[in-house]
Amino acid sequence: MFGLAIRSLRRRASAFTASFLAMFLGSAIIMAFASMLDTASASGATGTAEETLTTMATVVGGWGLLLVVFAVTSMLTLSVRQRAAETALLKSVGATPGQLARMIVGEAAGLAGAAALLGIVPAMLIGRGLLGLLHDTGQVPAGIGYHFGPVALSMGTGVTLVSAVAAALISARRATRVRVAESMTAAATDRGRLGRKRIVFAVLFLFLAVGEAVVTVTVMDGKGSDAMATSGQADIFAGIGLSLLAPAIVRRVTRLLGRPLRALGGTAGDLAISTMRHRTGALASAVTPIILFVGIAVGTVFLQAAENAATDAAGLAKTAEQKSIETLNFVVTGMVVLFTAIMLVNTLIAATAHRRREFGQTRLAGATPRQVLGAVAVESAVLTVTGVICGTVAAVFTVVPFGLARRDSLVPDGNLPTYLAVVALAAVLTGVTAHGATRRAIRVPAVEAALR
Repeated sequence: MFGLAIRSLRRRASAFTASFLAMFLGSAIIMAFASMLDTASASGATGTAEETLTTMATVVGGWGLLLVVFAVTSMLTLSVRQRAAETALLKSVGATPGQLARMIVGEAAGLAGAAALLGIVPAMLIGRGLLGLLHDTGQVPAGIGYHFGPVALSMGTGVTLVSAVAAALISARRATRVRVAESMTAAATDRGRLGRKRIVFAVLFLFLAVGEAVVTVTVMDGKGSDAMATSGQADIFAGIGLSLLAPAIVRRVTRLLGRPLRALGGTAGDLAISTMRHRTGALASAVTPIILFVGIAVGTVFLQAAENAATDAAGLAKTAEQKSIETLNFVVTGMVVLFTAIMLVNTLIAATAHRRREFGQTRLAGATPRQVLGAVAVESAVLTVTGVICGTVAAVFTVVPFGLARRDSLVPDGNLPTYLAVVALAAVLTGVTAHGATRRAIRVPAVEAALR
């Protein structure tokens, strides 16, 4: 069945690019942070230096690992969903569920293996950069050299491969257990229905976010910067929980904005609402990176702003530990901004390229290229606003509890321009990427695109 997987990869090369990029970036990030453990062990670091390297690897790398696994799972799920028609066709000509499952898992395993191998060199470069940052801030002595060893290699390869295969098994089970007629219907309309397991995990992550917020306000109240240990991860839990509910959220937003957008947007608004109703699942995939991008970036930056304000109000100089925490926070923010920004662009390009046939059919039905571009612009605006609102809600789980525990204040210490900058970046990335991908898709003659 691996032969069938290879042929499928050749035919659908563009459909697998997004998944491969997610795995490649994910493995590089995991290996880069895990290499801090190799560095601490091989260089014989002790005391504060060893603690700093270990913290960098376990805390920052741990949250990076969670985001990477979630992103890889989301991209593989989107890839399998886009191939519903192909799966249904293979079923109709006699392919068994077992053969289809082995094909999907074989594709995922092949991509994961290649991505992990290619991610080694970038991981080493990123790892050296992280150690250089610790050298420059005086948290690790300059005499400690960089080492990339078995811990980094095994974690990067193992996590990437296991997460990819696990996601493929889940997606394959969902794709192969339905009948051929149901598969063809699912290929034509993707309404993004929430399964029980998805709802359970969403509730679990939101419950964890609430729990962390409560612990921050109660147990960690008055314990200074230690409150970051609980509040700092609440926005990540909340962001993942809301991302899992994205299809339901997008569906609800579509119902609320249906009439206003049709009235104000004309043909473009009507096309956008129609698409959002019938392609909820695919469009919701684009909301996920926006939620994580806004939620974690705003939450982390405002968290550090509150800590800085508390230190200044007390008239104290920052300790070595506080400087270390600040460095970690900015590393987290930088990692999240870069990773989620790339995944946002990656997801939008993959989702839009898959709609080439849809765009062709829409143009054959009478819509002009300008109207298609207008519809995509409306969709992008709605998705951006939805993602920003959900991301802001996720950030609240971190910002408000920490402000109460550290400063006895409900008012965030971060400034409005910083928040607006994050929102503007999310809007620009979404709008520019969607517009560019759509223009590329409609360059193909309508008849040719509709027959693909």
